[in-house]
Amino acid sequence: MNREKLRELLPLTGTPAYIFDLDEFGERAALVRKSFGEKIGMCFSIKANPFLLKYLPAEFDKIEVCSPGELTICERLGIDMSTVIFSGVNKTRADVERAADDGVGTFTAESMLHLELINQAALDRGQVYPLLLRVTDSRGASQFGMDEAAVLDIIRNRREYEGVEIVGLHYFTGTGKKKAKPIEREVDYLVDLIARIRDGLGFDVRRVEYGTGLAVDYFSGGADALEEERLASVMPKLIQLSECCELTVEMGRFFAAPCGYYLTRVVDAKTNDGDNFAIVDGGLHQLKYDGQLQGMQIPKIIRLGEESGAQPQPWNICGSLCTTADVLVRSCEFENLAIGDVLVFCRTGAYSCMEGMSIFLSRDLPVIALYSERGGLETVRGQILTDRFNTPVL
Repeated sequence: MNREKLRELLPLTGTPAYIFDLDEFGERAALVRKSFGEKIGMCFSIKANPFLLKYLPAEFDKIEVCSPGELTICERLGIDMSTVIFSGVNKTRADVERAADDGVGTFTAESMLHLELINQAALDRGQVYPLLLRVTDSRGASQFGMDEAAVLDIIRNRREYEGVEIVGLHYFTGTGKKKAKPIEREVDYLVDLIARIRDGLGFDVRRVEYGTGLAVDYFSGGADALEEERLASVMPKLIQLSECCELTVEMGRFFAAPCGYYLTRVVDAKTNDGDNFAIVDGGLHQLKYDGQLQGMQIPKIIRLGEESGAQPQPWNICGSLCTTADVLVRSCEFENLAIGDVLVFCRTGAYSCMEGMSIFLSRDLPVIALYSERGGLETVRGQILTDRFNTPVL
């Protein structure tokens, strides 16, 4: 989205606000689909940005849902529940039964408890549910999934669980992978594991849901080109894995990050001991870049203000919170930054609006809007007052 379009939309949203460009989201989905071809499935992990779910591009085969709240979003939007993979580490009996009654297409089990809850829900309903067993990180245990020995034991004793059909594995170790090498190691592990399960247990792993964790470049020039190269670099291994099973690649950040724009207005400007400071009506409670620390790295920022031709000066952009941690960027150069100027932080389509300390200081939640060339601007969440969240109930 260019400066002129942002200027046009600003009066419709005000600040602080997020605008998510659906056309750009669709272009990223189409790019990945072109790389994958038709053999590799695409799963959007909605925790990255549930607001995009309303107009999810047709390229996606599956949706990953990790909480009761995300399940509610799917219910309200009338999502085809057969496309949902119901995941997450905290599944209660009520959560599993609700997902079962919603008709979700696939469950994942991260523990023996999950397996037992899903199996019992199926038996109670006279159903058999497709199940993926999540394997924990092969490099070292984490709270996610089960170790290989536990997964193998479940497969070995699979006939004890009449309410589930174990169809495959779920594997995701984390995000921020800039190089192909970690993904290559993970695929090699999965290919080897699938072969050992087949040869040792006589069981065919038919499906794998694999999260690559491909990194997004928030602070680099030419980010789109870098990310295209990154995607291309892992394709040979993904193709190899797809030859062993029905492969669905799950991603959130890589799909959504490029389409987001965070608009925040300068409300005060001053110079302290020679350093320029601009205070904006947003802050770190609403804006979060993965890998950002105390504003030391500078993302792409578009200034919506009058250009003067003056010599640019370094500015520290600080938010509205009463904490020295609320620094969005340090020493970012602008011409005559002034009260009333609007700064647009780009590539904020994934996680950013969901990960901030939203209700700290009882600041209002930002407007959320969706934009497309065909549909125009649609405000999907107005400004929300947060003081009621922080007021004791007497």
